[in-house]
Amino acid sequence: MSAAWVVVADTSRARIFSAEKPASTLIEIQTLAHPASRLHEGDLISDKPGRDRNSAAGSHDLGNGDEAKQVEAIKFASQVCEALECGRTNHRFKKLYIIAAPSFLGTLRKHQSSALQQMIADEVSKNLATHDINDIRKNLPDYL
Repeated sequence: MSAAWVVVADTSRARIFSAEKPASTLIEIQTLAHPASRLHEGDLISDKPGRDRNSAAGSHDLGNGDEAKQVEAIKFASQVCEALECGRTNHRFKKLYIIAAPSFLGTLRKHQSSALQQMIADEVSKNLATHDINDIRKNLPDYL
C-alpha cells in the first residue's frame, strides 16, 4: 500500500501518481485521457441551435452555450472517480491529494463516494495536468 496517491486533472486528462513513503518522489502510475473534452462545442453536437427571430432584437441563437462540453466533463469526472474508487477498495493508498483545474474540481467532488472523500488529505485548485512532476510536487506538502 502506498502512503498516498496524487491525482492531477483537468477536463481532458488525469494523471495518478503514487508516493510510497511520505517524503518520497512521485511516480506516475496511471494516465486517463478524454479526447472528447478537447473538441469544440460544435464538434460535439450534431445540430445547430435554433434561431429566434424577433423584429425588435434581431436574430440570435437559442441554446445553452457549452452544454455538450459540460456533459463530457461530467463523463470524465465519473471515469476518474471510478479509477480512484478502485484504488481505494483495493487498499492501494492511505491518503489522496487532488490537484485539479478549478472548474473541474467541483465536478470531481460531485462524483466521489463518501468513503473516497474521507481519504482526501488536501485539494489544490490549479490546472497542473500538463506540468512536470517537479511543478506538481511544489504544490503539495513536504510530507504526504
